[in-house]
Amino acid sequence: MTTNAVYINYNGTFHKAENPVLSHKNRAFCFGDAVFETMFAYQEKVYFFSDHFERLQKSMKLLKMSIPDNFSEVFFHEEILKLMRKNRFYKGVRVRLTIFRNDGGYYTPLSNEISYIIEASPLETIKYKTQTKGLHICLYNESFKPENNFNSIKTANSLFYVMAGIFKKEKGFDDCILINKQGHIVEALSSNLFYCRGKNIFTPPLSDGCVEGIMRKQIIRIAHNNEFQVNDTNSFTPDVLKEADEIFLSNAVQGIQWVLGYEDKRYFHDVSAFLFEKLKAEFNS
Repeated sequence: MTTNAVYINYNGTFHKAENPVLSHKNRAFCFGDAVFETMFAYQEKVYFFSDHFERLQKSMKLLKMSIPDNFSEVFFHEEILKLMRKNRFYKGVRVRLTIFRNDGGYYTPLSNEISYIIEASPLETIKYKTQTKGLHICLYNESFKPENNFNSIKTANSLFYVMAGIFKKEKGFDDCILINKQGHIVEALSSNLFYCRGKNIFTPPLSDGCVEGIMRKQIIRIAHNNEFQVNDTNSFTPDVLKEADEIFLSNAVQGIQWVLGYEDKRYFHDVSAFLFEKLKAEFNS
């Protein structure tokens, strides 16, 4: 039985995904010298692409990468769509755009010139879909999220997240809560975290080290527009979750995922369901 080849986009050229295109000196491989964006696409639309591109530009500037003149929002949007067409992915698609500094040097790069790879993989869901089963989450307490200027962006230096992922898998949970050295909640493994009490919604501030999530931004906007009070400036510890009515997680690919249980506490998901329906009404039309 044969299957259609899957392609990646490497600097504007299609390559079969199973064929190597990077050298052993690739700086993303050797040093984690790369930034990336993970996006959700459907048909001819990449959801929240302007926000993703804005964060990508911020990330490249922060890492002092040279940004070519042709690296515009329109350019990358079209490069993504060309890859989806090449692969005949016309339904829900997970897209990852990785930008890395070119080969050369050790800790000190020879230049700040960059290359990019776009990869795409089909999703089981066509559009954002509400989950039927809530998540069980735990606290990752074997390490703290490092504090630095790169916390708000997505870099290829992801060892902390890998170890947290191993931890939650070994413990048998769906996801885990990450904290900083002050003991404040930062985020979940690959999502921003929110909790609710009545009409009040709380999420960790960027100053505590969370990724400046694209979906986080949308949820805050939608919540404000629907008369919720959103607190995204005050720190909080895991203990407050025991008094919460709801906990939910958010990212650009899955939208909103509600949490059923943390430790011995069980949660509702009325607010998260309401916000998710508002989100889907905006972007699934």
